[in-house]
Amino acid sequence: MTEPVLIERRGAVQWIFINREERRNALNEKVARGIQAGLDEAEADKSVRSIVLTGAGDKAFCAGGDLQLQADGTPFTIEASDPRHYVGRLLRRMDACRLPIVARVNGPALAGGFGLLCACDLAVAREDAKLGVTEVKVGIFPMMILPYLLRVVSYRRMMELCITGELITGREAAAADIVNYAVPATELDAKVDWLLARVTDKSPTGIRLGKQALGKIREMSTDAALEYAQFMLANMTRTKDAREGMVAFNEKRSPHWTGE
Repeated sequence: MTEPVLIERRGAVQWIFINREERRNALNEKVARGIQAGLDEAEADKSVRSIVLTGAGDKAFCAGGDLQLQADGTPFTIEASDPRHYVGRLLRRMDACRLPIVARVNGPALAGGFGLLCACDLAVAREDAKLGVTEVKVGIFPMMILPYLLRVVSYRRMMELCITGELITGREAAAADIVNYAVPATELDAKVDWLLARVTDKSPTGIRLGKQALGKIREMSTDAALEYAQFMLANMTRTKDAREGMVAFNEKRSPHWTGE
């Protein structure tokens, strides 16, 4: 039986592939668990500097939730009294990941797939990829991914996407700062590699602690955030990477990061 998620190590980068080409890499509970396992594995290995999330093949990044009609005619079952739905668990795990997650958008990123894109830290897309949230066309709304849309998409653009269900291209998404870069399909891998090279040569300790701090600061008042930021900065200056970075700067050489 084909694994719904494939994990591949390429140097200092952990690649996570949603491996359901026949379903346009649609998201289901097995996929969510597989992505979470890939994140856990990457974070447990100090030699991993970044993560790439993408779809297998070239048909889609992720076409959203795997909608299969239930016996009562509903597209899926969700328990309103249980806050631990697999989509919520996955998004929380992506939030907690201290390694930078790069979305390689190799095709359509729709509905929940668009949410996965927004939950990543950086994104490179095919310029012709179709992106958006189409839930309103089937009578629902992109509820589970709204917190992530609000972080990445401007309010007016987000509302237009949500209430019209219309799609935009990767090129339009780059112009709206929804993705970092949009390139022709033939240049996608080269652009992803270029971006990864700019991430993986930086201090892994600085990035890990920075992401941890950002996740908390995002939810704080300004006063609380400033106090916490000062505390975190003081701790960061005591790390081996910070000391090495300062010494290397003064010695006019490239730093040797240990991730400590």
